[in-house]
Amino acid sequence: MSIRPFRPEDQAAVIALWQACGLTRPWNDPVKDIERKRAEQPELLLVGEVDGRIVASAMVGYDGHRGWVNYLSVEPSLQGRGLGAALMRHIEALLLARGCPKLNLQVRQGNDAVLGFYARLGYGDDQVIGLGKRLIHDTPPDPS
Repeated sequence: MSIRPFRPEDQAAVIALWQACGLTRPWNDPVKDIERKRAEQPELLLVGEVDGRIVASAMVGYDGHRGWVNYLSVEPSLQGRGLGAALMRHIEALLLARGCPKLNLQVRQGNDAVLGFYARLGYGDDQVIGLGKRLIHDTPPDPS
């Protein structure tokens, strides 16, 4: 798998991948999420390709204190083959090169398969509670 920054023409394939992986939610407009990321550290919106086809992606950030990973996804038919681990190694190297001392991510409760994936990569429960507050309420995308 080759990993590179997102390009505008990748948008439909990336959103389809996120949907196939169950990452989208009605209250998050993926088009707006991509637009927002492209305005801040656009080089950290990544895609993974196999034979010219997007099969993985991740939205990465670094705020000077911690790195974050969102929307980590691998095409469901290719999961379990090391692509997600390769993408995470790439992300860790990018963040380490920026001087990032710690990487955080969030996993929805009950997603035991993903928790197992991250545990195998050395990630553990920090025993914190994630809090959130919506500052902008996106209108769900029109399905038509």
